[in-house]
Amino acid sequence: MAKLFRAAIMGPPGSGKGTISQRIAESFGLKYLSSGHYLRDSIAANTEAGMIVRPYVDRGMLVPDHVMTRLMLPRLEQLNGHSWLLDGFPRTVAQAQALNSLYHIDMVISLNIPYATLSERLSDRWIHPASGRVYNMGFNPPQVQGKDDITGEPLIQHDDDKPEALMARLRHYKDVAKPVIDLYKSQGVLHSFSGTDTDKIWPYINSLLSTKMQMQPSEAHQTQTP
Repeated sequence: MAKLFRAAIMGPPGSGKGTISQRIAESFGLKYLSSGHYLRDSIAANTEAGMIVRPYVDRGMLVPDHVMTRLMLPRLEQLNGHSWLLDGFPRTVAQAQALNSLYHIDMVISLNIPYATLSERLSDRWIHPASGRVYNMGFNPPQVQGKDDITGEPLIQHDDDKPEALMARLRHYKDVAKPVIDLYKSQGVLHSFSGTDTDKIWPYINSLLSTKMQMQPSEAHQTQTP
């Protein structure tokens, strides 16, 4: 039986985590678990998890560490026997320590994207609130301007995606993420990638994963979705 591979991806808002994560999941067969998607889906479906986090989300508050670990760790148990990629969890050192107590993390990918690039991407970013689907007017526009492709419902731009709020968001991300990054760096599993173009960063991530998962590059390529 092949060894399970467990990874996480980190990066500031607008860093391209979603795009990279989707490519990793498709190319290497990892189960992709985004904490943001999971919580939004739970709220929409009015599940027990959704009812727990809704008060925090409705108030615009961060979900506390003990609540996130209580929700995410059982979700990971459901992926027992699968290799996986986490996005948005762990977000803090407390969450990382709780995760480490149960699972060995093989790789953490950290995306370092210049502020100017993040600002440009986020100023063009529009979101379908109910599903969390993201559109970018520059390279991934909706089929009908201002409307979600699937539901036809209106898209919105978050206030915190606007330039005046972006600097504060990035500062907060760096303050929270740095101790997590330092922790995984000390464990020898952190791999950082810098650049302004996701398509140029991706081949390096693809190559590293091919090596780490003991796949030949040609095999990794063949499993990619065209």
